[in-house]
Amino acid sequence: MTTQTTPDDSALTKDGLAPSGDGRVLLLACGALAREILDLKQRNGWDHMDLTCLPAILHVHPEKITDTVRDAVAKHRDAYATIYVVYADCGTGGLLQAACEELGVEMVPGPHCYAFFDGLTAFENRDEVTAFYLTDFLVRQFDSFVWKPLGLDRHPDLRDMYFGNYETLVYLSQLDDPALVDLAKQHADRMGLAFEHRKSGYGDLETTLQGWAKR
Repeated sequence: MTTQTTPDDSALTKDGLAPSGDGRVLLLACGALAREILDLKQRNGWDHMDLTCLPAILHVHPEKITDTVRDAVAKHRDAYATIYVVYADCGTGGLLQAACEELGVEMVPGPHCYAFFDGLTAFENRDEVTAFYLTDFLVRQFDSFVWKPLGLDRHPDLRDMYFGNYETLVYLSQLDDPALVDLAKQHADRMGLAFEHRKSGYGDLETTLQGWAKR
């Protein structure tokens, strides 16, 4: 059994993660979830599950996610008995769900990773339309996923135009890391938003993977 090591965040952002080639079940995930999934695999002994990740930067271009997932399922289908897609809708407007149904593969429910980390029911009940969410990965990769794509590294004067309708930055932490909390606070200050920290852990991601692992 080959043990997968987690690449650094830069590699997960640009390149994703190749499968190890072990196991009969493949988890096809976003690179932003690699650390969490590998931790869950190790802690639970899910040796029958392999992991491959698409580049996390696809979230900046959600119109590309569906076709990229479709291509990856086709690429790996013959090597695994089952493939699960570890993406939520992620800005695809229902297109990813439709593609997964067409391909006969199951995906994680919910609108995006913030919702399943927070817990879908809790997230829906909060109805926080003025909240901007970050996870551990997005706190670490804030410049690559938020600041630079919006051009704020070049035009900081546009900050209020982009974030004027938000009131709070909500950091949903998977790990208990004071350094990440401090960094998230700095991001909130840069955005001109109030700050809230919730220790979400792995939320519905963990329960979903547990269900798949038992099949």
